[in-house]
Amino acid sequence: MAIIFSGFATKKTAKESIDNNNVLKTNKIVSLANDFKAALSPIQITELEFAYTMDNIKVWSNLPASLFPRLGIRIGDLNETQLKALKNLIKEMTGSAPNEGWDEIQQVWLADDFLNTKEAGGKYGAGNYYLAFLGKPSMTSTFEIILTGHHYTIANTYKDGKLIGATPRFEAVEPYVFQTNGKVYSPISQERDAMSALLKGLTEAQLSLAKSPNTFTNILLTPSKNWVFPEKHTGLQLVDLTALQKKLVIDAIKTYTADINDDDAALILAKYVSELDNTYITFSGTTSLTNQNDYIRIDGPSIWLEFSVQRGQVLPNEPYHFHSIWRDRESDYGGTRN
Repeated sequence: MAIIFSGFATKKTAKESIDNNNVLKTNKIVSLANDFKAALSPIQITELEFAYTMDNIKVWSNLPASLFPRLGIRIGDLNETQLKALKNLIKEMTGSAPNEGWDEIQQVWLADDFLNTKEAGGKYGAGNYYLAFLGKPSMTSTFEIILTGHHYTIANTYKDGKLIGATPRFEAVEPYVFQTNGKVYSPISQERDAMSALLKGLTEAQLSLAKSPNTFTNILLTPSKNWVFPEKHTGLQLVDLTALQKKLVIDAIKTYTADINDDDAALILAKYVSELDNTYITFSGTTSLTNQNDYIRIDGPSIWLEFSVQRGQVLPNEPYHFHSIWRDRESDYGGTRN
């Protein structure tokens, strides 16, 4: 029998093996959140804390903060001690795998810093991300910790010491590959590569079922669109895929679930895998996901993933940049709805 834990379903044995780890993880997150708050001035605390309300949890965007104001405290206004405390908190909330989680966030920040050197005005850059506490972090309350800026948004919701929602989570990058400090970075490419691999693993007949007649110039469930999942699934249902093909789908899903802390990621992935036969793939454009308007969606009873290839905005001569989002039909914003 499936056991519900942290808002997600998994086998009892798996639940028992990581139950204590997850409670301890949330306790550590609460502790680090309070450490960060303790490093702030009274005025800064008023910038950080907001009520956990429907209006507040929806305040995020993929636009720079100068175009869409955020709730919270601006990272660029923190001193060295405060910034270290913030990074300790975000690192604890996120995954430890290379090119995922904390590593991925830092690379997207570097990409935003890179954009800031290409356009006057200073609206890009890691300093223009904001952190807010919606509700006061504790082991007995409901609260959300949101880190949001131009090309990355983390919105983790906790209740009574457990993570009950890891979405919406937006991730994007422009340019898709860049060099800084003598090192080449390509954040979000692991998502693109895994999504492309699953498409290329399908037969021609399967691809014809998955192919959409529509052109997608962006993700459907953009920041302003909440709780409007399409009622009908479209594309190729995964029930008849081979074991190898299903593994390619799971590998693609992992590039998203691995962005949150490792124990909760395992629980969420197990739930999505259990629902795989009732999950669908839709794509448009090419299977390489390297051309403008290439698009793929994984849509199941719970999971919703979108990956969109778009033209450059700040760098129009670049071939493309990526937008992607992970949402959950059941636990978006912790399951809160209008």
